[in-house]
Formats: sequence, C-alpha cells, structure tokens
Amino acid sequence: MLKCDFSTIKGAGVGRRIVLGEASSQPEGCLCVTVSGNLAGLRSGVMIEGGGKALLRVISGNWTPGVPGAKSWTAEVMSELPQGEVEVSLKKHGYSLAYVTLSDKGAAGMRKDEAGPLIAEMVKGALPLSIEQGYLIADESDDLKALLMHLAHVCGFDLIMTTGGTGVGPRDVSPEATLAVIEKRLPGFERAITATGLAKTPHAMISRAVAGTLGESIVVNFPGSPKAVRESLDAVLPALKHAVDKLQGDKTDCAQVL
Repeated sequence: MLKCDFSTIKGAGVGRRIVLGEASSQPEGCLCVTVSGNLAGLRSGVMIEGGGKALLRVISGNWTPGVPGAKSWTAEVMSELPQGEVEVSLKKHGYSLAYVTLSDKGAAGMRKDEAGPLIAEMVKGALPLSIEQGYLIADESDDLKALLMHLAHVCGFDLIMTTGGTGVGPRDVSPEATLAVIEKRLPGFERAITATGLAKTPHAMISRAVAGTLGESIVVNFPGSPKAVRESLDAVLPALKHAVDKLQGDKTDCAQVL
C-alpha cells in the first residue's frame, strides 16, 4: 500500500514538477508530496494513480541529503491533484529509456547531438515508452560510471543506452566504464552488433561496444555516428523487450513447447 499526502501542495498545475519524499527534509518553498508505505515500485516512468486517474508520473530519483537512507523522486503532475492523504497505486505503462551521448565536442556545445535522439526515436518505434531522458556528457570514464549507476539504481530506468566512445581512441572509454559497473554481460547483444557492422564495413571490428545488466536495467553501448547507431540498434531491438521482462522477473516460458 502506498499513500500520498497532498495537503501541502497548492498551485501545482498539470505539467508542474514536484518532489515526492519527506516534506520536512526538503528546502523551504519546495512543492513536496509526502509518500509513505511500500516505495519499492517507484521508478522512472511509473504512473501514480488514484481516484481512477493518473495523478503523477515519476521522472527521476535522488538521494535526500541529511536523511539516512532516504530517497526522493521528481514527478510530473498529470491531472488535478486531490486534497489530503490519498491511497494510490503504481502502474507501469510501457518501458523507460535513458540515452547517454558521450562527446567532448557535444558537451562543449560545439556539435549537435543526433545519435542520442535517434536512439529514442527507434526504440519508441519498437516498444511503448513511458518516459525517455537524454544526457550529453564528455568522454569521462568516472562521469559515465556514476551516471550509469544513478540511472539504474536510483532512477530505475529499464533501458540505458550509450552512444559514442566505443573505438580505440585515447578518449574512447565507454566499454571500460560500462564493464566496471554491469553485473551480467550480454555477449549475444555484442556479437549481433559486431556482425551487423561487419556486413557494412570492415572498420566495425574496431568497435568495442559492451552490453549487460545493471540491477533491473539493460545497458547497451553503441558507436557514435547516427548511421552506426541505426544499424547496431536494429540488430538488438527484437530482443530488448524479452530481455527486460526476464531481467525483471517474468516467469513465462521463453519459447512454446511443441
């Protein structure tokens, strides 16, 4: 059971972003809804529903400063909020996607990111998405490791995809950063990406893209060019839904027994 106390919320119209957590631990003036009960299901993209309608959509998660072990979440207001404490339910409508573009020039504002939005466009065409979030960072290993851990364990994204940094240049660090944090490697994804690339160009053998699981998230590296992203993502799209479902506890048979 999950309860939300909306008594402190005033003027939070549709589209406004608010905080879910312990109101007393938030900065003065912060629009905050106190949540209590079983919070395990709060993940990016999840809808908080009550009274027969969607009230809030979870956007991201954060650790709450000064409160031991406490998290807070940013949420988007989806409809007019009730007053007082209300019992609510969590519903997942589709999958959540975070894409991360690694580019020194992009992070410096010197290059437009085309590969990251392409990932979102392609995944959205193959799977129902509850939310998509894009990030553009420099080619820094520690930054990527920290972001991957945050997106998987704090925000709870189902799919985390990176583009860029898979080659052999001195600033290509995506595979090493990903290997440092994933728990189960997915070599089939990696082989599919390599095989698809080699069918187009022998240069594909240079790419070192890594795929694996991190908590309940699937993490996949892709090359940096939009063309390579399109070809590589096409190779793994058919397996994404099944992989996420199984990782998150789906117990149905993988194939029909004849």
